[in-house]
Amino acid sequence: MDCTNYLLNRKQMVDAELERLLSQADQTPPVLHEAIRYCLFAGGKRLRPVLAIAAAEALGSQPEAVLCEACALELLHTYTLIHDDLPSMDNDDMRRGKPTAHTVYGEALAILAGDALQAEAFAVLASSTRHTPAALIQVIHLLAEACGPRGIVGGQVVDLLSEGKPVTRETLEYIHSHKTGCLITASVMLGALLARTDRTPPAQLTALQTYGTAIGLAFQITDDILDVTSTSDKLGKTAGADEKRGKATYPAVLGLEEARKTQAQLYQKALDALAEFGEQADPLRYIARIIIERSS
Repeated sequence: MDCTNYLLNRKQMVDAELERLLSQADQTPPVLHEAIRYCLFAGGKRLRPVLAIAAAEALGSQPEAVLCEACALELLHTYTLIHDDLPSMDNDDMRRGKPTAHTVYGEALAILAGDALQAEAFAVLASSTRHTPAALIQVIHLLAEACGPRGIVGGQVVDLLSEGKPVTRETLEYIHSHKTGCLITASVMLGALLARTDRTPPAQLTALQTYGTAIGLAFQITDDILDVTSTSDKLGKTAGADEKRGKATYPAVLGLEEARKTQAQLYQKALDALAEFGEQADPLRYIARIIIERSS
């Protein structure tokens, strides 16, 4: 399989579906719609919806069967980025090489754009007609857990409280696996839960869960490493920002060598989890490699 073209094709599918979802803005204040579009179409990789599609395809589904629902993941992800960049949070001025939402539209509108994206994500899921109500309820619960106090919000709180303080490896892993890893794992599982049938072996769902957990943590470790080894131009955001804020990161807590060692172990764990899948899971394997080899 040509995985490079696969990812490009699936990204294009996601972008087209996002355009469709945002095409009707009749009752949305124009400036809010503009802010939402500015953030949503700022050049993201669409990793999370593509992961959902790839997981569904690994179980034998067609990409169109989960495309709309997968786009809810990008709405949620964009909301988390907007709020993460706020002055009261990480106070970042650049995201994906562009000024962040609050620097363009002001803090209040940025917060509201994030709120709107989060609500719209669940509206998209709740209005789906392709899947059974039971499956959609399970997915909605999955994403609510991933984004709430036991997921992203909880991880972000511990991250903020840990700034400038010594942390244990356990606390570091909690922060990373929650503020970033939870939504990546949920992306894989969204695709899996919507694609499974009565014939899907439970072991395959467990394997995909293990894969998602491993790459979710590896993704944030890669971010940590790039923050100290890359440049602002390559990253599209300010390099070295984590160190300046005294963030709990793998290089800061464990050192760069141990961070890279942990990253490699997680990559292997992700590959091992997919051992019982055939070539239909090659995109998932490729994405795992991209996550640890990426430069931005």
